[in-house]
Amino acid sequence: MNTYQKELIKATIPILRESGEDLTHYFYARMFTAQPELRNMFNMGNQANGRQKSALANAVLAYAENIEDPSVLIGVLKGIGTKHRSLNIQPEHYKIVGTHLIASIGEVVGEAATPEILDAWTVAFYQLAQIMIDLEKRLYEENAAKPGSWNGWRKFVIKKIVPESSEIKSFYLYPEDGKEIADFQAGQFISVQVFVPELDLLQPRQYSLSSAFNPEYYRISVKKESGLAPNPSGLVSNTLHAKAEGDVISISAPAGLFHLEKDSQNPLVLISGGVGLTPMLSMLETNLMSFQNKKTIWIHGCRNESVHAFKNQLTEIKKEAKHLETFIFYDTIETDDETSNQIIKGRVDLHKCKEAILLEEAKFYICGPEMFIKTQYETLLSLNVNQENIFYEEFGPQLINLN
Repeated sequence: MNTYQKELIKATIPILRESGEDLTHYFYARMFTAQPELRNMFNMGNQANGRQKSALANAVLAYAENIEDPSVLIGVLKGIGTKHRSLNIQPEHYKIVGTHLIASIGEVVGEAATPEILDAWTVAFYQLAQIMIDLEKRLYEENAAKPGSWNGWRKFVIKKIVPESSEIKSFYLYPEDGKEIADFQAGQFISVQVFVPELDLLQPRQYSLSSAFNPEYYRISVKKESGLAPNPSGLVSNTLHAKAEGDVISISAPAGLFHLEKDSQNPLVLISGGVGLTPMLSMLETNLMSFQNKKTIWIHGCRNESVHAFKNQLTEIKKEAKHLETFIFYDTIETDDETSNQIIKGRVDLHKCKEAILLEEAKFYICGPEMFIKTQYETLLSLNVNQENIFYEEFGPQLINLN
């Protein structure tokens, strides 16, 4: 990419800032009209709620703003590539996306999108695509080299379903072929693919693994979301909750950059909201099974006791784990006796447990809804926690960029 083309790309930044989401909305509609089979690969819930178009608009803008040195985006690109590996995205998909994205720029921007600008964006896109293809090639190779791992989709049998709260169920997934399964790092996720009759489509979703590694099965714990047709946001979770023991689903091998650091001796502070406790439970169990038994602070918030998943399991773990301290927040409490139940009324407020969490060299992990993550992250910074020691997992397309 030459200097003139880079200047043309930078000249489009104001347009992207003002109309980026209009562009990406048009792009997805154009691509799905021309290639309807791709709707089986994309999360149509995120298409309906606008999160996917926002994420793509932010990514295109960030690329334009850093066109002089795209390497500064490598952390973000690695996260996207990891998600792509779990969804079995292949190099040919980039050509499809490129064709429709460049055409969309021309059709949405109109006369301002001169042939020179479209040529510059074509070069820019395929430069980025090659970065992603090369990155994902390495991820596929690394994944294939792991014992028990696989690329693409593999069938698993739901052998056990356990209600964990009024809205969360755990699914124990065993390989249909009976062969070895891959180990994972606590905090990682798998992609699940199910057929959704209401959409007449296969749909993928990512769910955190909610237990320490067991060589016989994977466990995910899924909240039944309330969004039904015409909004497909909750259709996959509802489809899963309607499954029975013995049913078969397809999953991809474990993936994800949000996980415990292997062999780290640092104290842990695990902060979760709602179903965001699932990767934290994997971390907690993994720590319990290790010989390290690092000092661990468990902080969790949810609406009330009925939706509090794994509360009995946490109680049992706490009896065994002397290194564990817990702080539980409920929006509403049905009993007046907060103290005996060790429950704090209200939303998670880290100031209420700051004496416990401000441990030397502690690592902080946050998972939950977008505003929950932002609130806890900003609170930790206000408490002078080193930014490099804070990690977070955002469910769905990446819209948060705090580090």
